[in-house]
Amino acid sequence: MRQDTGSQMSPQPTLPRRPHIHLVSDATGETLKSVATAAMVQFQTSNEEVETHSWALVRTAAQMERVVESITKIGGLVLFTIVDPNLRDILVRHCGKHRIPYLAVLDPVILAVGKYFGEKAKNQPGRQHELDAEYFARIDAMHFTIAHDDGQHTDDIDKADIVLVGVSRTSKTPTSIYLANRGFKTANIPIVPGLSLPEELLRSKEPLVVGLTTSPDRLVMVRRNRLLSLNQTTETDYVDIEQVRAEVAEARKLCARHGWPIIDVSRRSIEETAAAILNLYNRREEKNAHTEDEA
Repeated sequence: MRQDTGSQMSPQPTLPRRPHIHLVSDATGETLKSVATAAMVQFQTSNEEVETHSWALVRTAAQMERVVESITKIGGLVLFTIVDPNLRDILVRHCGKHRIPYLAVLDPVILAVGKYFGEKAKNQPGRQHELDAEYFARIDAMHFTIAHDDGQHTDDIDKADIVLVGVSRTSKTPTSIYLANRGFKTANIPIVPGLSLPEELLRSKEPLVVGLTTSPDRLVMVRRNRLLSLNQTTETDYVDIEQVRAEVAEARKLCARHGWPIIDVSRRSIEETAAAILNLYNRREEKNAHTEDEA
């Protein structure tokens, strides 16, 4: 049976009025979704304009035949992560026959890693989702983070890896959840005008404390939209630009007083903010390890 590596694009047909992308995977398909999303942001065509079809856990010939039948009717671009050679052959053969472009997105990476390690890939679907120690660490981190959202349960704050502080609506909670999904126990504590931060935080030595801030203008806009979504009045100090400027300035001073690094989230996505935090965390860990080696 002919087998195709799936690492080249077949001829490009006429683009349909509404583009379609098919994500075919023998596992959960999360890797494909992330790759497709990351690729789409580089083009003018937005994700909203593209119709995405996810075909996950495709592990039998019968399943693959049903998938290719649907793909053939719809057309579009096929991105896949299929390791079984027989299933790959069914998919590639049909795509080639109907001039549907396709790409095996992990092939170049697996090839490069295999050459570097001098090993052959195991070709087992879904291995990245095995229930290993790292998986349970992420679950533990998620439980901790949810329990320590918005200043809750500060009595055991020293068990956190990271603590985020900042005024209201500076993306503390979504950033915390993202970090938890990466396996980091993350607490977040609001800086509220007129209220002191918890003593447990000020005494803590273990977690990395990071301040999140943003521009006052953007903060007013975000807060105003929040109030409108809750059908609440916008005539309040919460969205008064002068009050907000003072609030942001005082929060910056507070972080500077305690030597906490500050990250401006004004022009950052949650992922970019988390990456900056993890850079700080990793540098601190390397510094601590170096200090221990010298001791």
